[in-house]
Amino acid sequence: MQLRYSFRLYPSAGQRMALAKAFGCARVVYNDALRAREAARSEGLAFPKTGDLSKQLITDAKQTPGRAWLGEVSAVVLQQSLRDLDAAYRNFFDALKGKRPRVGAPRYKSRKDTRQAVRFTANARWSITPGQKLRLPKIGDLKVKWSRTLPSTPSTVTVVKDSAGRYFASFVVETGPEEILPETTPELGIDLGLGHFAVLSDGRKVDSPRFLRRAEKRLKKAQRDLSRKVKGSSNRNKARIRVARAHARVADARREFHHRLSTKLIRESQAVAVEDLAVKGLARTRLAKSVHDAGWSAFVTMLEYKASRYGRTFVRIGRFEPTSQVCSACGVKDGPKPLHVRVWTCGACGAVLDRDINAAVNVAKAAGLAVSARGAQVGRGPVPAQRGEAGTRPELHPTTVRQTGIALL
Repeated sequence: MQLRYSFRLYPSAGQRMALAKAFGCARVVYNDALRAREAARSEGLAFPKTGDLSKQLITDAKQTPGRAWLGEVSAVVLQQSLRDLDAAYRNFFDALKGKRPRVGAPRYKSRKDTRQAVRFTANARWSITPGQKLRLPKIGDLKVKWSRTLPSTPSTVTVVKDSAGRYFASFVVETGPEEILPETTPELGIDLGLGHFAVLSDGRKVDSPRFLRRAEKRLKKAQRDLSRKVKGSSNRNKARIRVARAHARVADARREFHHRLSTKLIRESQAVAVEDLAVKGLARTRLAKSVHDAGWSAFVTMLEYKASRYGRTFVRIGRFEPTSQVCSACGVKDGPKPLHVRVWTCGACGAVLDRDINAAVNVAKAAGLAVSARGAQVGRGPVPAQRGEAGTRPELHPTTVRQTGIALL
């Protein structure tokens, strides 16, 4: 499978100017191509092909006084910009046909966009120097903070400047079957929530870090400072970067938490099952900020691709499965319960169940995983005697479950 590895870049002042030229030229070519295709559509003509646009908007345009500066950047960057437009149109048409989620038509890029990116393929002859710097054509040797080793030779590199003014090099690499992990026994069901970020079918509970809530005071102050600056001023731009960096710290911490937890669960378990949550619907309720702060979708996506990478089984069950209403001990549906009810007693078998652990066990069972209900039962209440046992007094053996936290390594 293909994976993407990102590393922090530290370009010099001259290299930042060269990258700004590359970002601007790629944006201009993209907008010119979009304008040409929109003009053809309005006139009822066929869309110009990518090869024709490349000749007209890159090769020929470099010979004109108005676009001569396109020759100051690598031609591969400009050609990849045209391919990005092709991908945008392809996604748009596939969405109209129902082949993928709905997306809008391609739009023009603005020079005021705070996120910029250019891509270099092997044709650009970029390389990693013996001094472990990234050499890019017409830009130079950029200092890279290598946090890990690439598993294979990358095919492309994308240079990204984010809203916080940071630069990153994103490499696409191929991974083979050598990363398949040895088989293990545990199979887990995961119930995602807000009180606890994840509750596992073996009884463990992972607390929700709530990164956004913890940083809310600092974010509010940065946003207030931004609102008081004059529009278009240098001070406003500096304040905007401070706000972007504050949000970037929150996003980075959340992503790091998701990566650590998902990797740990995939390494420990042979199979993992989660529920397909309606995140868009929940994000329209009064819990919207907490739902976005949890980042369930990103976490589930990490679980899915890591399971494929390491040879594990990943199962996603339907969102309408009544995991919180069914007793994991006897399988009887006991009906819906309000959110404040965290422990409930099954009316059929008398089992006292923890709502979240019981849901996690039911998630695993609905996915067809061979999990035990260990941890789902908090206690056992008196069970009415069956007709064949009338007159007897069966001994009741209360059971307790010790719930342990999970260590993030």
